[in-house]
Amino acid sequence: MTHDSYSDAYIKDILGEVKTIAMVGASPNSVRPSYFVMKYMLSKGYDVWPINPGHAGKEILGQRVHAGLPDLPDTPDMVDIFRNSAAAGLIVEDILAGPMRPKVIWMQLTVRNDEAARKAEEAGIKVVMNRCPKIEYGRLSGEIGWAGVNSRTISSRRPTMKGGFQHRGLRTNGKS
Repeated sequence: MTHDSYSDAYIKDILGEVKTIAMVGASPNSVRPSYFVMKYMLSKGYDVWPINPGHAGKEILGQRVHAGLPDLPDTPDMVDIFRNSAAAGLIVEDILAGPMRPKVIWMQLTVRNDEAARKAEEAGIKVVMNRCPKIEYGRLSGEIGWAGVNSRTISSRRPTMKGGFQHRGLRTNGKS
């Protein structure tokens, strides 16, 4: 797969099937991108497991922080990497060397490692690079348009706020 662009269907399918996210590089600092991405994904109903060895045993947004992927209670559906491109390659190598097989490895904005992506895909893991799940969720759900941002999606439907969590608001055909 080329990772220069992704179809909306590919991203939408990932965000629809994922329920648990291991966030490598999660920060307790409320001005860091990982903090507000974690807060947003939690608000959409995802279970987010923060990983940060410097804060292991503490909490971020009410979630217990783990030292590393092997310390998680279960295999996450997605590993979201908030580290640089070289570190992302090492994280993918660790995943492939161990028993954990997430459905998706997601590398955040500016993070791209084509060799790691190739290896992960050969192992049957979907990969997204240089994207943010918070931005993609907001764009695909139409929510980002409420703030006046162009979502590249044209629809005659008026966006409506649903009660409770918006998670799975991306699905169609009457499924919620």
